[in-house]
Amino acid sequence: MQLINGVKTSQLSSLDRGLQFGDGCFTTAKVNAGKVCHLAQHLARLARDSQRLGIHFDAWTQLEQEIVALAQHSALGVVKILLTRGVGGRGYSSAGCTDTQRILSLTSYPTHYAAWQQQGVTLITSPIPLGRNPYLAGIKHLNRLEQVLIKNHLDSQQAQEALVLDSQGHIVECCAANIIWRKGLQLFTPALTHCGVEGIMKGLVIEALQAEGYHCSHVIQAPAALEQADEVIICNALMPVLPVTGIDQWQYQPGEAMATLIKLGFTAS
Repeated sequence: MQLINGVKTSQLSSLDRGLQFGDGCFTTAKVNAGKVCHLAQHLARLARDSQRLGIHFDAWTQLEQEIVALAQHSALGVVKILLTRGVGGRGYSSAGCTDTQRILSLTSYPTHYAAWQQQGVTLITSPIPLGRNPYLAGIKHLNRLEQVLIKNHLDSQQAQEALVLDSQGHIVECCAANIIWRKGLQLFTPALTHCGVEGIMKGLVIEALQAEGYHCSHVIQAPAALEQADEVIICNALMPVLPVTGIDQWQYQPGEAMATLIKLGFTAS
């Protein structure tokens, strides 16, 4: 099911800048028992990202009402929320683009996450790096061609997920998840100052583990940092957390941080 500006339709102008230039941002949320999980955080992310992109939008109450109404009849699903700058002319200039478009879709929940949470996942290092651009770092914008190429490579290798590096060889994230690794009580996650997506679930996971006595550092490190990790976890708003059992030649076991998260309710349905 899809709504565009509150209307049940899949029709969008071919001149919309989201299509023409990837000019917009989005977030993807889990729906459980008719409720959108962590809706406040998803809306805050959209507000932050649209502001950084210079997209004016003030219909937040209306958008929230539409999201809630769309999700309420779904027992378990996924709602995706996009904001685009709207219709513009042929060129790059956004002058005169004031009619921000809001696009909602409701789809089924990925059923494989429950099995992956029990069995763990393996990562392969992607040969496709992320370009470094601090102006876009952290934003879940609509320009996701790098992720498309990364996923195409994963599919060709019949692999589950990727360890994604930047153009200087530093750890950034996975294709569709953030990554956290643990050594003792110390957690590490990439500092996304040059590229990558600041995931909502990553912040919630770190907050929960810090409340349990762990400490987290945001670092810029090469993949060799993962060799001595006691535990590696990947996360996104749908998974929500998965244990990593292997990255290329390195092997891991689900550990105490993962067990703590499961006990705290970070479970896949």
